[in-house]
Amino acid sequence: MENKETKHFLCRIEDGVATVSLNRPERKNPLTFDSYAELRDWFRDLHYDDTVKAVVFASNGGNFCSGGDVHDIIGPLTKMSMKELLAFTRMTGDLVKAIVNCGKPVIAAIDGICVGAGAIIAMASDIRIATPEAKTAFLFTRVGLAGCDMGACAILPRIIGQGRAAELLYTGRSMSAEEGHAWGFHNKLVAADELEAEAQSWAERIAAGPNFGHMMTKTMLAQEWSMSIEQAIEAEAQAQAICMQTADFERAYHAFVNKEKPLFEGD
Repeated sequence: MENKETKHFLCRIEDGVATVSLNRPERKNPLTFDSYAELRDWFRDLHYDDTVKAVVFASNGGNFCSGGDVHDIIGPLTKMSMKELLAFTRMTGDLVKAIVNCGKPVIAAIDGICVGAGAIIAMASDIRIATPEAKTAFLFTRVGLAGCDMGACAILPRIIGQGRAAELLYTGRSMSAEEGHAWGFHNKLVAADELEAEAQSWAERIAAGPNFGHMMTKTMLAQEWSMSIEQAIEAEAQAQAICMQTADFERAYHAFVNKEKPLFEGD
């Protein structure tokens, strides 16, 4: 996938870190049918690409994403049949599945507007770094829809708690950056001119780690949502035993014995 050309979003891959962003800054980076589908396919392919170790989903022009484009998506949806609508909502949900199952840690770097499907992309990421200007809203009820979109009712409560998630999903109001940080949605707040460098720093540090171990960690974080404690403990025992067979585990041991920093290779 090394610097594979993309048509409907920007993508740059350097030193194992893929940086992607939507590219309509003049409209605060809305999603279209095409960008939804291409992002879904890109994250699906990422699962099979060992050259990418971590992903930064970046902002562009001072904003993250304004959700589905009013003219390119919302308007056409009002004219679709039920079958066509279900195909669309399943496709958007497939983007979340692809992010969750891509096998690589995903860091959302959030500036400015982050609403609707944009808020969902941030939610589906593993880590979220934001600026004080970030405004996040799950505004589906404000356009006459349910708050249960693209996994929001399953994932958001696990991040910020049931009551806070219910408030945001019922009202569609904006969550300020300070609220998001206090509630655990944002891992860190940084100034706008530091956002890109901070997100890249986190991604590079993760990319330098044991990438097979990171893949197993992400897999367990997703799968254990539906497991009992007993099932989770057994699943983690199996996952950790598999990781103990990797060369990275042996490298870490020898580095520790020799009082050196381990150099992981992901195998």
